[in-house]
Amino acid sequence: MPRHASTQRDHHRDTVPVSSRAVDFPPGHIRPLHHHAAAQLIYAAAGVMVVSSAAGQWVVPPTQAIWMPAYTAHTVRMVNAVAMRTLYIQPDAASGLPERCHTVAISDLLRQLILSAMDITGDYTADSRDGRLMGLLLDELNFLPVLPLHLPLPTHPYLVEICQRILDAPDDKRTLRDWAQVVGVNPKTVQRTFAQQVSMTFGQWRQQARLLMALERLATGQNVLDVALSMGYDSPSAFTSMFRKQLGVVPSEYFRIGE
Repeated sequence: MPRHASTQRDHHRDTVPVSSRAVDFPPGHIRPLHHHAAAQLIYAAAGVMVVSSAAGQWVVPPTQAIWMPAYTAHTVRMVNAVAMRTLYIQPDAASGLPERCHTVAISDLLRQLILSAMDITGDYTADSRDGRLMGLLLDELNFLPVLPLHLPLPTHPYLVEICQRILDAPDDKRTLRDWAQVVGVNPKTVQRTFAQQVSMTFGQWRQQARLLMALERLATGQNVLDVALSMGYDSPSAFTSMFRKQLGVVPSEYFRIGE
């Protein structure tokens, strides 16, 4: 991810603590690298997004959102048709909120608050109905559970090569020792560098990469058998077992949550 990004025209209003914007995007649309002066809660009321920053990438379905601190350069790719509903939070209002990107779970209450916030287009005072709604939104943001849908990306050249090859061919079953031979580095050194750069073992990183790529494919309607095989699993049951362990439900149920 490049260090510099364009500052897209900010749609937030700096006269209020929280403002909102609703916009729909077609499948495959990409918002190029950019940043905003306000923090964001990037949410899709429908559709699935892939959000990327220098820290890695996140898959974001309608049951979740991505918290994006102010001035964090990022891109957004729409896996399918996306109804994006964004909250912009001013720095002084976001002072107690996280300083790093992460994926968070969206409760039924927060979903309804976000959708209601889309109708607030003017300025408001703290003691008005709109002000109280936005205040409740801020309260809810402080209690969002963080979800394990982040794929950290390394910067060391030989790890970048290994990881990119896995992302290009997730069904590649070569072991860490095999990959170490490919890049000409001792396997123990590769494993140690993985731990230092992404706080994961090689096996954990590959599983996380496969999980996130599988979510993208499931979101476009591919069946579980095809997705499982394309991710390098020998059977749908092995893939389903991993999926349930990581996300708490089987693949066929995942995108039904919150419907």
